[in-house]
Amino acid sequence: MVTASSITFLDLPQIEERLKGLDPVALMESAFAAFSRGEAVVPAPGELLLNDPPGEVHIKYGYLTGGDTYVIKIASGFWNNPARGLSSSDGLLLVFKKDTGELAAVLNDRGRLTDLRTAAAGAVAAKHLAPERVDAFGVLGCGIQAELQVQLLQSVRPCRNIVVWGRNPERVSAYARRMEEKDFAVEVVSSPSDVASRCRLIVTATASPSPLLQWGDLHPGTHITAIGADSADKQELDAAIIRKADIVVTDSRIQARSRGELGHAYGSDASAMNMVVEIGEIIMGMAKGREAADQITVSTFSGLAVQDIAMASAVLKRP
Repeated sequence: MVTASSITFLDLPQIEERLKGLDPVALMESAFAAFSRGEAVVPAPGELLLNDPPGEVHIKYGYLTGGDTYVIKIASGFWNNPARGLSSSDGLLLVFKKDTGELAAVLNDRGRLTDLRTAAAGAVAAKHLAPERVDAFGVLGCGIQAELQVQLLQSVRPCRNIVVWGRNPERVSAYARRMEEKDFAVEVVSSPSDVASRCRLIVTATASPSPLLQWGDLHPGTHITAIGADSADKQELDAAIIRKADIVVTDSRIQARSRGELGHAYGSDASAMNMVVEIGEIIMGMAKGREAADQITVSTFSGLAVQDIAMASAVLKRP
């Protein structure tokens, strides 16, 4: 840690050290509950889309009404980076004093905290919505979230079997090798529908511009955690899945209107959007999660600044 003029600078190795012993799933539950209680001020995200090379930059920011800081996060995703030997994600968090606006800390996490809190949100969703018994995790995609989501799911639905699909055969094979080195059994299949036929807990973690799964692909008792479509130009699920599922859950109804699965399915239909449950409401007991084994449930999150606030605060409080 470097401190200059009362500003704390943490780089990735220092952040990794402080992450040891933290429970990101519990942190995300608390963050989502605070948001749904109205205890967070979280404006609409900023978004910068790039075409050549393909990539995106998200700016998320906000504060907790009872806290003493506000956080601004810049997170990027560049899809060609793995071919260059680079991570597809990068970024940092800036923490300011809420009473004066002074910069208090710079967390140069290189996207690590964003990746971790996104995966932890998936585990929170599965805790409340996935079937009790999971024989295999279905995964669409082969990037960092395809890894982290499965790893953090171990705390809520332990399972060592993965059925995976991805567009790029070389990247899927590399993913399978990485997960096998972590003691998972991995089967690569040829289509998203093959994943759906085999699995009742499916994670979609792609940047797909068009649906990968259709309503007819799903079997009773399936839960889908859809985390790839975090902007208006992405869609992993056919709109019929959103409209027909027994329970649809998001992180923020307001934010979901303009992006991802809910934006495609409902757009400006306020009455339909009001039927969607926020995960924070389930955590607080204001709404119900899975109640029957044959229900089809979907969680579709676009990521909230309140999650970044929780991660930044937890890291800064560590010795």
